[in-house]
Amino acid sequence: MRRVAVVLFNLGGPDNQAAVRPFLENLFGDPAILRVPGFIRGPLSRFIAGRRTKAAQANYALMGGGSPLLPLTQAQAQALEAELNAGAEGVEHRCFIAMRYWHPFAAEAVAQVQAWGAEEVLLLPLYPQFSTTTTGSSMTDWAAACAKAGLNLPTTTLCCWHSDSGFASATAALVRASYEQALASLPPGTPLRILFSAHGLPETIIKQGDPYQWQVERSVAAVVAALDLPSLDHIVCYQSRATPQKWIGPSTEDAIEQAAHDKVAVLVCPIAFVSDHSETLVELDMEYREVAEKAGIPGYFRVPAQNSDPGFIAALAGLARRALGGGRRLCSHAGARQCPRQHSGCPHAKAAA
Repeated sequence: MRRVAVVLFNLGGPDNQAAVRPFLENLFGDPAILRVPGFIRGPLSRFIAGRRTKAAQANYALMGGGSPLLPLTQAQAQALEAELNAGAEGVEHRCFIAMRYWHPFAAEAVAQVQAWGAEEVLLLPLYPQFSTTTTGSSMTDWAAACAKAGLNLPTTTLCCWHSDSGFASATAALVRASYEQALASLPPGTPLRILFSAHGLPETIIKQGDPYQWQVERSVAAVVAALDLPSLDHIVCYQSRATPQKWIGPSTEDAIEQAAHDKVAVLVCPIAFVSDHSETLVELDMEYREVAEKAGIPGYFRVPAQNSDPGFIAALAGLARRALGGGRRLCSHAGARQCPRQHSGCPHAKAAA
């Protein structure tokens, strides 16, 4: 049996209150996140982490003391592994998890891949849209961990799957169910707007060639097409602003305020998150709900994250199979590069350089 390791990239999250500060230090210590000279980054990341620890601990306390991201990712890994191995002949797939800012780190996943005796690797980010700050950072981290451990296996990297038809259909099914439930609970005739909310980025990163915003827009377009709801009222917006500089917009908070002005209810769909964590369970479900209620929104609803939804897992399995059988070491969901030329941060542009 040929052994294929499927490595799932994700952000990671502190599993207890004591882990919050080191998690934040790892996050802000990443040169892909804090884009300042290296001699400044260390002390600055520790300063920022120190300033944010108390508030972050309060948020994680609302979720039981730590992030649910790892157990949810483990459940996704188990479901994907079962899906990939169902009916597979001559090959065994095993899923491993490489988190970026908290355990299990890439080095831990590399050791597990080595111990299992893998003969081939597929790197599969749990970020639908590529960004230099997420998938790009994880790719760099994985390469460094492999070099340090001496792991040198044939490796396929799936860089993005922003508008994959399976992902769009599975997401649209979740949106449609929530949309119908929301309409049924509202007074007859109350208009409903979908806010497709993604994690934001500073404008400077987008101007440097990062394709993330373009890919988020492609994701929304694909899901809206799959929904096929005539005259659907929807908007793309961005949450989680973390620095004083200008971020891409509109912000989710501004979109909620606009909905209140327009006297429409809102259904928020996390379009860039496929697992529940603080940005969905606290920011969307609690903080923005409070904003909506104070603004007088007629109704506030949220589409659940994909987590281990069977349709989503089937879409992931399809992506994995096509990537492994596509003959490209670096591929998008459609095989070749998808990003327009101006997006120099696309990994295909770097590979061709």
